[in-house]
Amino acid sequence: MRERCDSNHVLPVRGRSWEEYQAGLPGKLRSTIKRKSGKLQCRILNRFDEVFWAQYVSIYRESWKPEEGSLPFLRQFAEAEGELGHLRMGVAYDEGVPVAAQIWTIEGGTAFIHKLAYRESAMSMSPGTVLSAAMFREALDTDKVDLIDYGIGDDPYKRDWMEEVRPRYRLDMFRPGSPRNWIALAKSGLARLAGKGQHG
Repeated sequence: MRERCDSNHVLPVRGRSWEEYQAGLPGKLRSTIKRKSGKLQCRILNRFDEVFWAQYVSIYRESWKPEEGSLPFLRQFAEAEGELGHLRMGVAYDEGVPVAAQIWTIEGGTAFIHKLAYRESAMSMSPGTVLSAAMFREALDTDKVDLIDYGIGDDPYKRDWMEEVRPRYRLDMFRPGSPRNWIALAKSGLARLAGKGQHG
């Protein structure tokens, strides 16, 4: 049985530069980028850096984000991707104070956005938006990627940056010839019928 469970927002670049791409962004987003970019300084590294990592952790702990996964695992991932040359770590600063951080990787012509966070105390400066603009510019104009992948989740802000949505499905596999699967099969079928009734 197949059931839609999530969404994957992506941006097919189609050879565009940052300037060409950003011209098609929603007006409100373009205005924010233009007004706020000059007030923050952004740095992007293509290798793992202890100082950047410490800044990411500090920002993450003061961000709006709930606890996500394991920081030690993410660090190992970032270190490994840095050794391969795939890592892009970005940090935005307000007069030397780190206020936003993002972790991307570049591989096989695709930029994958893994983690992003900003300090809630700096929200008025739109640090996440400013840093995203810098990261997109780097991916489009320097790395020349063909696709940007914002991962899973249907967060509203992703729709502003991405142009296509790819549905993700969950497959439930049962062996109908095995009696021990009958209850699970019946529950799954009833749940699907109930869902159709609610939407129809």
